[in-house]
Amino acid sequence: MTASCHGTTTGTPGECFAEKRTVNIGIIGFGDMGRLYAQKFIEAGWQHVNVCDLPAKYDALREELADSPIRVFRDGHAVSRRSDFIIYSVEAERINAVVALYAPSTKMGAIVAGQTSVKAPEVRAFEEHMPEDVNIVTCHSLHGPKIDPTGQPLVIVRHRSTEDKYHLTVRILSSLGSEHVFLSYEEHDRITADTQAVTHVAFLSMGTAWKTQRVFPWEDRNYVGGIENVKVNMALRIYGSKWHVYAGLAILNPSARIQVRQYALSVSELFALMIQERKEEFRARILRAADYVFGQAGEQRQRSRKILLSDEVLDRFSLSSVPKEKRKPNSHLSLLAIVDCWHALRINPYDHLICQTPPFRLWVGIVEYLFNDAEMLESTINAALYDMDTRGEDLHFYSAAQGWAQCIEIGSMEGYQLRFQDTSSFFQDRLADAGKLSSEMIATITRHIHQTD
Repeated sequence: MTASCHGTTTGTPGECFAEKRTVNIGIIGFGDMGRLYAQKFIEAGWQHVNVCDLPAKYDALREELADSPIRVFRDGHAVSRRSDFIIYSVEAERINAVVALYAPSTKMGAIVAGQTSVKAPEVRAFEEHMPEDVNIVTCHSLHGPKIDPTGQPLVIVRHRSTEDKYHLTVRILSSLGSEHVFLSYEEHDRITADTQAVTHVAFLSMGTAWKTQRVFPWEDRNYVGGIENVKVNMALRIYGSKWHVYAGLAILNPSARIQVRQYALSVSELFALMIQERKEEFRARILRAADYVFGQAGEQRQRSRKILLSDEVLDRFSLSSVPKEKRKPNSHLSLLAIVDCWHALRINPYDHLICQTPPFRLWVGIVEYLFNDAEMLESTINAALYDMDTRGEDLHFYSAAQGWAQCIEIGSMEGYQLRFQDTSSFFQDRLADAGKLSSEMIATITRHIHQTD
């Protein structure tokens, strides 16, 4: 059947309705993303959505969903035997073990997919454990479970599939209302490394630096207004999420380590120039990087304006109790270092906007904001070189960035978890507020981008 209820191919309403009555969708792992997908499938009219979580959660989950059309099963064997399309919604570090356990029960000719943010281990697991008749068409929603998937990027990877099973997968995933991006798993992992790995480390390092100083940024005049609102809200948003999502992307994706290593090096080398007050060398390095990322093509500047928002808009999303007029200049070492990193690795961030996550979209936006305002950039350079208060804060950021990079370099999931949870607990009382504000901020910027397309 090649009919579509979502416009991917032509088909009659009757064919579409019949498909939604007969196709069984399975979800193994019923965490936040599994729940989001299941709900969207039900809302789109798919009548057979089968789910399971850990066997120990079976009774509680069955009771919770007693009045829902979602059908709960004890384990992945039961889900796999009856489902035509099966999503493994489990952590990246567990994907091989879970696939190995349930693969033998996969329905003949079924389609399997995964939701991990790193596709190489997932594809290897499917190749190793799935019967040869099983189709592999996997996916990755480039947003968290609290974000409306409508209009957000959704990567679809056709790895091993017949035409009809591939189109069925696209039709099912169209229920999310996302923008489809079609890539190989290798392309996916390279682009997510370029976009997400460094972005996450920068926000993580900010949080750790604040925690080390025992500073709540919403009480500090260094973190007031505009760019600072994005930094604070997004850092706390990440720390309000699940650690394993970010750990898997950073540690299990080999390309990510390259980006993180260079970002830490850029932070280190720029900080060394700052504390030695080597103005000409520091300024020249920043401007060379800016020319590479922003100045080589007028077309890039035009595209960048679709992300940028004004101070007036960003000021609506503030946790701060400090009046804006009392804010201080900031070195923005985290932003200077990312442009230096992109320059060193010859990465053009605009090439990856097809796979932009909300944090990456906001990150590129505030970087543009700084580098497209000559007066602000010059003030930032001067603060980096000569402001002693700023230098003390940058020392903590430098240390945090090196610590996160070392943790990722040695591949320690346990170390990552401990570092993450230690910082997260410091901000615990404000994580919910930051999550709400950042969701509103993401929605505003998404609307802004769509309106200017």
